[in-house]
Amino acid sequence: MKTLVRGLVWLVVLLRSLRERPAPSSPERIVEPAEPQPRAELAVAGLLLASAAAAVLTVVGYGLAWSTQAFGGALAAALALFAAALVVAGKTFVPTEELDEEYPPVAHPDEQRDMAQIVRESGDRITRKRLLGGAAGLAGGALGAALVVPAVSLGPVFDTSQLNESPWRRGIGLLDDKGRPWLADDIEDGTFYTALPEGADPKAIGAPVILVRIDPAALHLPAGREDWAPEGIVAYSKICTHAGCALALYRRPLYEPTSEPPGIACPCHYSVFDPRTGGTVVSGPAGRELPQLPLEIGPGRELRAGGGFSGPIGPSWWGVRRT
Repeated sequence: MKTLVRGLVWLVVLLRSLRERPAPSSPERIVEPAEPQPRAELAVAGLLLASAAAAVLTVVGYGLAWSTQAFGGALAAALALFAAALVVAGKTFVPTEELDEEYPPVAHPDEQRDMAQIVRESGDRITRKRLLGGAAGLAGGALGAALVVPAVSLGPVFDTSQLNESPWRRGIGLLDDKGRPWLADDIEDGTFYTALPEGADPKAIGAPVILVRIDPAALHLPAGREDWAPEGIVAYSKICTHAGCALALYRRPLYEPTSEPPGIACPCHYSVFDPRTGGTVVSGPAGRELPQLPLEIGPGRELRAGGGFSGPIGPSWWGVRRT
């Protein structure tokens, strides 16, 4: 770690020496002259360029949807090469000085001039300043891009309207994860099922829905949804309206007089939604009900969508969508 810090010091010295001009007259040197080391300079430049190449490869790999291991390996290589360049530079180019007495106050003007002189004289031994400066700038820029690019995964960068898009339309069949149609007879009481839209991208945020069978006599859906749950089968978006997590739990009471009512639950922040009343929030931080998908039963008992969702899908963060 100490050598790495010395390398950072060298980088600062290098960048400052590219901008500063030597003083017109210096009374005497503070830093002892040292022999140039062109081979070490080339080694440092090579490591910096290799780090830049690895960082560019990281960005390309992210765009090509490499595996997490491959992406992480390329980024680790870029950081390791950059650190190696700093270590070599720190051991080679940074002078060391030991003082027996305490350092003077920082604001002392004479000491400030001496520090500027030390910086200038420390860069005298570097003969390829522009090469090293360019390589350091290239490596730093590429590494910065490699670290920033993964932020694109947080959501659509240029067009956020796709978060509101839904692949569900009237007549679209409901499929299981193997591409087989869900039949009304497949949906049993006491559990939930995941369904995907026929002919659409299963990875779309609006694609997965949850299927639950409820006793028709226990259903109390909002007005206008009386025919949305044929034979008591209801469908809701699988994306929690709190923070966009996937709903993965279903609570079924064993003895309703003393137990909690049926509920679709989020394992992340424990929002619970009542499938009997249109996906209304029973508990937890969610701010609005689950969007419901109307269902129809086809001539072969296959389940089909009767239209689009009752409301916008996905989370309801403030500033994105009001509840």
